[in-house]
Amino acid sequence: MRAYQDMVFSTAVRLTGNAAQAEDISQDVFLKAYENFDRLRSSPTAGGWLKTVATHLTLNHLTRHRKRWRLFSEIFAENEQEENIESAAAAFEGALLRMDDERRRELIERALRSLPEHQRVPLVLYHFEDMPYQDIATRLGHSLAKIKTDILRGRLALAKALTQSGLAPQPGGSCAP
Repeated sequence: MRAYQDMVFSTAVRLTGNAAQAEDISQDVFLKAYENFDRLRSSPTAGGWLKTVATHLTLNHLTRHRKRWRLFSEIFAENEQEENIESAAAAFEGALLRMDDERRRELIERALRSLPEHQRVPLVLYHFEDMPYQDIATRLGHSLAKIKTDILRGRLALAKALTQSGLAPQPGGSCAP
């Protein structure tokens, strides 16, 4: 571990741009190494294996992280009168991504708690647990159409809750925290 910790950490931090996230990813890499210790102990390619695992885990983390905060991007206007929903969604996403992790987490958690369960549960399963719509429908015993509707309405309710907590769209599509 000591021989490779700097390489694993630097790989993760270069990809994430965040030291705290890189530390978490590095821990996960070394947990995987521990699980494969018998095989890696005498392997001349252990360093390459660790670098590959670090890269894959970091990319997986980034994919999950982006999707997690992309709560509003799938809201599309159904007609011309609602086209401002799309720009408001982009404004919310941009403002959330510019916030520090702790503040963003706090705002999202508070807003999620304000949603009714039938909206909150599918929204969390989709965005935070990376579960596909069909799996959510099956798991919750609802139709696919209901799940999609609940997630859409949950996003709209979440946007409203975020606005009430001080994250408000500004003219020109930006958002003020």
